[in-house]
Amino acid sequence: MPQGELDGLRAAIGQVIVGQEGLITRLLAALLCDGHCLIEGVPGLAKSLTVSTLAASLRASYVRVQFTPDLLPADLTGSEIYNAAESRFEVRQGPIFANVLLADEVNRAPAKVQSALLEAMQERQVSIGGESFALPQPFLVLATQNPIEQEGTYPLPEAQLDRFMLKVVVGYPSEREEREVLDRQLAGGQEQPEAVMDTESLLALRREVGAVRMEPRLRDYVVQLARATRSPSRVERELGAYVAHGASPRATAALAQAARAHAFLDGRDYTTPDDVKALALDVLRHRLVLTYEAEAEAVTADAVITRLLLGVPLP
Repeated sequence: MPQGELDGLRAAIGQVIVGQEGLITRLLAALLCDGHCLIEGVPGLAKSLTVSTLAASLRASYVRVQFTPDLLPADLTGSEIYNAAESRFEVRQGPIFANVLLADEVNRAPAKVQSALLEAMQERQVSIGGESFALPQPFLVLATQNPIEQEGTYPLPEAQLDRFMLKVVVGYPSEREEREVLDRQLAGGQEQPEAVMDTESLLALRREVGAVRMEPRLRDYVVQLARATRSPSRVERELGAYVAHGASPRATAALAQAARAHAFLDGRDYTTPDDVKALALDVLRHRLVLTYEAEAEAVTADAVITRLLLGVPLP
């Protein structure tokens, strides 16, 4: 297992980022699985800085796009520009043609922009002037949203949420970590991360993640967890009143892939139930549609999933 490369990548990110181990692990898992990641947290928690540091450590092309209500699809994907000298239209590619796209405050863009982003996330291509253009490999969308300020935002469509492999909720740092952040700022700011891995090495690591073993009984457990979100009353009668729609089959595959990546990051070539449970919340929380009753009783998707993890028998 090439743990040296992964350890070097973590160390390079750690040159800039203090703490946030959970976020970094999940970003690496998404990277290894060719999946996209939605990051939710209040301002000032280094979400954007973590993403830009990851891209710099990977020696990958990186673009940050600030999503706003007046953003147009062409601002993201590109457009046709008329060349008067040659009397023809030419395609000018937009910022989405990068290895790592940071969609900052993704829920502030209107439906047409979300539609263009959805095509890129699912098909790894964009359409400009009736022609399709393949995006570079690897291609990773890391989107952020603020859970507090909802004025002027557009709820992300369920179909688009389902394309995010993980939704990571970022919390405040510990007291020790916050003090270290302060010390670094007073000492002169952040260091520049060292580029320790290229995209070819990343693609090779992805192939190795694909070889991580997942036993049939563990695969059954993943399927049972996903199906439990659709019929939660079979696990615990009370939960049936809280879930309107459960996770899709895409979530089943995402959970299995994330579990294998988690095992790989831990230096193992086999998965365990703990790998599945470690990333179950991140894979499933944004795919559950809760009822008004759940909202009225302040029951969250995380609470439902936690109870399902306790109720579904381990293999």
